[in-house]
Amino acid sequence: MKPEKLVFLVLDGAADSITQHEPTALESAEKPALDSLARRAVCGLQYPIAPGVAPESDAAVMSLLGYEPDRYYTGRGPLEALGAGLTLREGYEVAFRGNFATIDEETRRIIDRRVGRSLSTEEARRLAEALDGMELMGGDGYARVRATVGHRVAVIIGSRSGGVSDQVDNIDPAYVRKGLVSVAVPNPDMRLRRCRPLVDTPEARKTCRLVDEFVEKSIEVLSTHPVNIERAKKGMLKANVVLLRDAGGRLPRLPSISSLYGKSFGAVVEMPVEKGIAKAAQLRIYEVEPPQGNLERELPERLDAALKALEENDVVYVHLKGPDEPGHDGDFERKKRAIELIDRYFVSPLLDRVDTEKVAILVTSDHATPWPLKAHSGDPVPFMVSWEGFDGGPGRFTERACKTGVVIEHGWQLLRYVFEKIGWR
Repeated sequence: MKPEKLVFLVLDGAADSITQHEPTALESAEKPALDSLARRAVCGLQYPIAPGVAPESDAAVMSLLGYEPDRYYTGRGPLEALGAGLTLREGYEVAFRGNFATIDEETRRIIDRRVGRSLSTEEARRLAEALDGMELMGGDGYARVRATVGHRVAVIIGSRSGGVSDQVDNIDPAYVRKGLVSVAVPNPDMRLRRCRPLVDTPEARKTCRLVDEFVEKSIEVLSTHPVNIERAKKGMLKANVVLLRDAGGRLPRLPSISSLYGKSFGAVVEMPVEKGIAKAAQLRIYEVEPPQGNLERELPERLDAALKALEENDVVYVHLKGPDEPGHDGDFERKKRAIELIDRYFVSPLLDRVDTEKVAILVTSDHATPWPLKAHSGDPVPFMVSWEGFDGGPGRFTERACKTGVVIEHGWQLLRYVFEKIGWR
C-alpha cells in the first residue's frame, strides 16, 4: 500500500532557531491539526540550502523543489520579474527585486526598508506606474517597473545598445551578495548605497551608472507623487525610494519538474517569486489573490485552490507566507498566531476533506526566521511527512521534536527522500 497523492506544504519562515533560549513559535502555538499529523509521521530536520547558509526564499524554494541553486539559480530578480509577468532580454536587460522604502531625502539615511509595511498594493501600483518607462543615460537606458504585493516591486534596468551585466552589488544594505545568492546582514548600516560593480568590466560599470541614475530620478519622482503627499498628510511614511537587490541577467533554465520526478505538479503560490519559480519549473499554477494580511479570509481560498489542484495533479505545492513577516518584525505573538491560523483554517479543514490513506502530507519551512534575530538564519528547519501507513512519530511538529529524526543537509534532497519513504521510488 502507498499513497496516491502528496500535499507539499511550506510554512514560510515558521521555524525559529533550535539553539535559542526563548520558546519557538512552533513550540508555543496551539496547532492540534499539525500535531495530529506528527503522530503518524517520519520527521527530521533539513537545511534548505546547506548547513550554515541563511537563504532567501527564492533559492530555498528552488532547492526544495529539487533544483540545486549552484547549478540553476540566476538571481532573484529574474524570478520576481517572471512572476510579475515581465520578460527579460538577455544581454540588454538586468532584473532586480526591489522594495519601496522610506529615506531621509537630505541625508539618504534609510528610515524603513519596507515603508513600515503600510504601503497598499494599490498605492504601490500607482507609484510603479510613475516610474515605469523612465529614460536613462540620455535615452540609451530605460527602466521597466511592476508593483507586486505591498511594498515589493520588480524592476528591469535595460540598455537599447546592450552591454549590461548582473555582476553588480545590492544597494539594499540588508542583504549582501554571495555569488548570485543574497544573504541577510545582521545590523546593517542603514544608509542608501551607490551601486558597486562586482567585476571590473565596462558592462558592470555601465549597469551601475544606470542603476544609480534610476534611483536618483526615482527619489525625485516619488517625493512629490500624490500618493506620498497624501501619506505625509496622514502622518504616514513616504515610499520615496526603491531599494534594489538580487540582480540577474537571464531566467533559470530548469528541466520541468515532471521530468525530475515522473509526477504531475500543481502549485498554490502567493508571492511573485514563488510564482516565477513555478512558471520556470512548469508547475501548473492555481491562482489566488495576493496576501493582504487577513489570514482568516485568505486561507480558505488557498485551501479551495489546493483541493482543486489535488484533484488534477499527483503533487500539490502550497506556499503560505503568514509566519515570515512577524518573524522579521520580531513579533513573537503575531508569528505564533499566524501558525495557529494556518492550523485552524488550512490544515484542519484539509484533513477533514482528504483521505489520509490516499494522501500523504509533507510539511516544512523554506528557512528559519527566528523572531529574536528578525532575519533569516542558517538553522535547519523541521519537516514531517505524514501518512496513515506510518507507525509512530513524535506527536508534535516542532524544531526540537523533529531533531531526533534524520538530518538532510541539502533541501534539494528532501523530495527524493520523501518519495522513497512513501514508496514512490
